[in-house]
Amino acid sequence: MTQKIGFIGTGNLATAIIGGIVKAELVSGENIFASDADKNRAEEIAKKYDVQVVASNKDVARKADILFLSVKPQIYATVIKEIKSHVKQNALVIILAAGLGIEKVAEMFSSPGLKFVKTMPNTPALVNCGMTAICAAKNVTPEEMKNVLAIFNSVGKTEIIPEHQFDVFTALASSSPAYVFMFIEAMADAGVKLGLSRKQAIDVSTQAILGAAKMVQETAEHPAVLKDAVCSPAGMTIEAVFELEKQGFRQAIIAAVEVAAAKYNKMKE
Repeated sequence: MTQKIGFIGTGNLATAIIGGIVKAELVSGENIFASDADKNRAEEIAKKYDVQVVASNKDVARKADILFLSVKPQIYATVIKEIKSHVKQNALVIILAAGLGIEKVAEMFSSPGLKFVKTMPNTPALVNCGMTAICAAKNVTPEEMKNVLAIFNSVGKTEIIPEHQFDVFTALASSSPAYVFMFIEAMADAGVKLGLSRKQAIDVSTQAILGAAKMVQETAEHPAVLKDAVCSPAGMTIEAVFELEKQGFRQAIIAAVEVAAAKYNKMKE
């Protein structure tokens, strides 16, 4: 890539993306520019990844061909008002904000030449195992989309989905790490209850879940098929699965995803 990439805001996700870009050698550090209200934070990023810290958001906007708005949704309007007269005419603006759509952000800029891509990474991007939803405006070219995919694939996997399905994606991918953390904690509690140390219980539970997820990815088998393969007739696993069904495990997960999706839609109102 030959484009200059700018980041307004250097929070955890932005930092993960910067790290992914640098590690994948998509562009050199001299072509990555960042600003942050926390100057110490920005300087730390500069030292760690050898990227360019600039004095203001306006400076990032002037330099960037691909501009990441990695600030909190509630200050999007303030930041956009500050930078909109300084953004390059044909810049590609990457939206990193739950609840804000392409049309709404485009209205804030009120600049017909700009191109917008809405994205939704999840927190495992911090360990290069993220899942990112991507939706592009109609004027984004295939080459530009290729660059966006390369950036987000550097911190995990990507899915191109229509914007109206971001509620479902967010409930499944962005919120689900919390569900899985709760699952690991509950499994570890069971391990401790039955005699393992806390560290052992967490390590065993985490590796078991990681391995199960990898089996789904690499075998391409339906999860139900893999589940059935573990359940021997009259065995301990089918007994546990039966207990999970009695306790409403499946229904609880589905209900959690549904309420998370509903909350996302309410945030857009």
